Amino acid sequence: MAQKRDRQRAQPRSRKDPSRRDLRVLVVDDAEGVRSYLASLLTSRGYEVDTVEDGTRALTLLEGGANPDVIVLDVMMAGIDGIETLKRIRSVGFDIPVVMLSVVGTASTIVEAMRLGAADFVNKPFDDDELVRILDDILDVRARDRERPSNAVDASAAIWSGEALQRIRKTLEQVADTDVTILIHGESGVGKEIVARTSHDISPRAKEPFVKVNCAALPHELLESELFGYEKGAFTGAVSRKQGKFEAAHRGTIFLDEIGEMSQGLQAKLLQVLQDGEFTRIGGNKEVRVDVRVVCATNRWLEEMVREGTFREDLFFRLNVVNIGIPPLRERREEIPELVETFLDRFARQYRKPRVALTDRLTLELLEYRFPGNVRELENMIKRIVVLESEDSILAELSRPNLAFHTSKDPLLEWIEEAEQTAGEVPLREVGRRASMEAERQTIGRVLDYTNWNRKQAAEILGVSYKTLLQKIRGCGLEPQ
Repeated sequence: MAQKRDRQRAQPRSRKDPSRRDLRVLVVDDAEGVRSYLASLLTSRGYEVDTVEDGTRALTLLEGGANPDVIVLDVMMAGIDGIETLKRIRSVGFDIPVVMLSVVGTASTIVEAMRLGAADFVNKPFDDDELVRILDDILDVRARDRERPSNAVDASAAIWSGEALQRIRKTLEQVADTDVTILIHGESGVGKEIVARTSHDISPRAKEPFVKVNCAALPHELLESELFGYEKGAFTGAVSRKQGKFEAAHRGTIFLDEIGEMSQGLQAKLLQVLQDGEFTRIGGNKEVRVDVRVVCATNRWLEEMVREGTFREDLFFRLNVVNIGIPPLRERREEIPELVETFLDRFARQYRKPRVALTDRLTLELLEYRFPGNVRELENMIKRIVVLESEDSILAELSRPNLAFHTSKDPLLEWIEEAEQTAGEVPLREVGRRASMEAERQTIGRVLDYTNWNRKQAAEILGVSYKTLLQKIRGCGLEPQ
């Protein structure tokens, strides 16, 4: 496959080179021969390698907590192709470098891949040493960026600059020396993972593992094996014993994101771990003891789920020892300027683009915008500005009047004024009903626009069922623009 080119280059690093130790590559290609070849090649050069056959499985791995150092992604694949996979990887906020592989490297495909933030584009058949050199260079730059002192604060530091998050940090510091469970709730994208990581970083467990599991990203059967592991022969394909995430987090912290999506069967097993500190692997009968602090997060109201019978009450009380609610970004607007500067610095370095400053017009638009996608939405906006080296597309979106993005001309304020002017002829109950409907309409409309009217993705962001969302869309009279 690889045809060695006769060119001068630095000698490739040796197979035992310690500089690549623990660096992991995820290969995504629907051709088994290519996957096997790349796995053999990259393993021989010192990398750890995982392979999957399509974009859907790659996304499932990433959303389930996998954290490769670099992804090698084929463009032409069955199902969702490489460009769409890259688009989805970026849309959910993963900043992992991606190298695209393609037999046909057309200019339009290369431009689109780079626009979406691909680190490089390699044509098949590729040269072995050339591909490895590209991976080495990408990871060297990434390592230098991590080590290099910077005047720009990290995104987490920017978030902590706000008054609301300062209060939350004080709470975390008060319980830092304990092992009490923490339940974090808030809208999607508000920074729940940053709060969870901080609770770990300021605790005595800071030098031990922090293990994240997204409970919404995996089906029930896979989630159970991810959390608790399995014994050899437990099911078809279980060719050896697998350690679960709880074992991987021993003496450290496990972060269970979207805990409200966990099935009741798994809820019972989690309750056992919280009560007794032990569990059994799938297919096993030996108790495994672990010392793990549990931090959970959700964008759903667990109290309501308890009333509906979809979440165990006893588990809720076990989890809800320290309850932390994170306000949405629209209630923390003082953080926006510092977050913008942070993201501009980060993405300029990551994509090797010039460091730009936002115009006054866009800055004002951002300060007025309601951000239904919260910090993650702001991050993606700034990433697009840096990658495209233009703020025109963001300005165009924010300037569309029919989406009611801004805080100006708020219908709620209009109705309050109406109630005042009519000396109470408009009952407070009616004002509340109208405000609730309008807030729901605006939120659903913005999220639908944010997902390009992908109703399934919008339902997940809003924390409602697909059927409920369809009913809401009809009730609000929303239509694609």
